[in-house]
Amino acid sequence: MSSYKLNAQVGYLLRLANQRHTALFQEVVPLGLTPTQFAALVKLAEIGECSQNELGRRTAMDVATIKGVVERLIKKGLAVARPDPNDKRRSLLSIPPDRIGMVPTLYEAGEKITRLTLSPLSAAEQKTLLRLLAKLG
Repeated sequence: MSSYKLNAQVGYLLRLANQRHTALFQEVVPLGLTPTQFAALVKLAEIGECSQNELGRRTAMDVATIKGVVERLIKKGLAVARPDPNDKRRSLLSIPPDRIGMVPTLYEAGEKITRLTLSPLSAAEQKTLLRLLAKLG
């Protein structure tokens, strides 16, 4: 008989942790954002105006995923696109001036989600987990 135990496998444990995180995310995040929309919007706030391809690279999203995410953010009025004056084949994305005030709220939500997700762990365990997860990514 094998010593394999499902509840000791990394994929299973990561899925359980992700389910916990996702449930907390849905309770806390404003504006009905999905995790990918949240990531794209926060990264756009961080780096400023950029192309869709750059935003996809910086958020580890493939071309098809970032395209859909950007389309939904634009539809929600949370991002705008304008032609790139240096390359007519692409657009530059940014947060509209009237929406830039939401950025601190997004940061606060992200910090709260992380805090709640990691709350069963001690401060030292949290630091270790984040360091190890960064190594896996």
